[in-house]
Amino acid sequence: MKVKAYVLVVIATLFTISAVTKDVRLVEGLSPGDLAPGIKSLGNERDFNFQNHSGSYTLLNFWAAYDAESRARNVVLSNEVNKLGSEKISLRSISLDEKESIFSETVRIDRLNGTTQFHAEQGKKSALYKTYNLKKGFKNYLINDEGVIIAVNVTPNELKEVSKSI
Repeated sequence: MKVKAYVLVVIATLFTISAVTKDVRLVEGLSPGDLAPGIKSLGNERDFNFQNHSGSYTLLNFWAAYDAESRARNVVLSNEVNKLGSEKISLRSISLDEKESIFSETVRIDRLNGTTQFHAEQGKKSALYKTYNLKKGFKNYLINDEGVIIAVNVTPNELKEVSKSI
């Protein structure tokens, strides 16, 4: 008798959970499975809406010239995205350097494609810095065409694997 009651309770609970989860919507966040926060005006009137339904992915990368690791990663990721071709993965790389001159000179010295590099003028003081919680370090986010974060801190090898499955 106790087993039957237990089974009925489990079935009722599962039924209730499945009925409630039909209305669950994605929430904005910074973890895989979350909607990536949109980016409003970087000071150069550029907005990024990741929900583009194009079938391609966006690699959103944050870096700064004063952070050697993030700067080197930006060059490596930029080169990898160029190898893969722009149809599958597009790069949106945002510098958090406060001075435009430092950003521009770094892009020139590192031989980066200027169409994929963007500048957040206020650096650490920007809303973007807070929204993406960059005080814990610069990161990158692989985002699908529905605006959902697929992976965080993607390596070039992981990009290759993802491009094969697109």
